[in-house]
Amino acid sequence: MFGRLGGTELFIILVVGFLIFGSKKLPEIGKTFGDTIREFKKSSKDDVKEFVKKEESKNANEN
Repeated sequence: MFGRLGGTELFIILVVGFLIFGSKKLPEIGKTFGDTIREFKKSSKDDVKEFVKKEESKNANEN
């Protein structure tokens, strides 16, 4: 799921994040990161759909 990161590595990352940002800020950072990933996926999907439509219209005009 996370590539080559195992449970120990994820735990260490979470502990370091907790120490740096604190318990109040960490959930906000996680939520913001999740929203960013969701928007990126949505934007990528929309870009692909737009590209496919352009290619289809280009191919229809050539025929």
